Amino acid sequence: MAGKTLTRMDLSEAVFREVGLSRNESAQLVERVIELMSDELVSGEQVKISSFGTFSVRSKTARVGRNPKTGEEAPIPPRRVLTFRPSHLMKDRVASGNKS
Repeated sequence: MAGKTLTRMDLSEAVFREVGLSRNESAQLVERVIELMSDELVSGEQVKISSFGTFSVRSKTARVGRNPKTGEEAPIPPRRVLTFRPSHLMKDRVASGNKS
């Protein structure tokens, strides 16, 4: 699966196969879940998915950065960034995939 990206269509197809909803209903379900997660994150709430991980938004303060090519300093404005912290189960599952 090297280089493969999991898409919304892939998720909808999996819901279609596993749950038995129509393709259209499966696509609507996936879209709704993503929309609910996005709305919560925009409002500053965390989204915790058991055995997967936690998505949250963190505020970063303004700071002075440096252009790596020129070395010139440039101001970086304050901003909000999305973070993801995997659960211990997810970390263990990914780590076990590294074993030969």
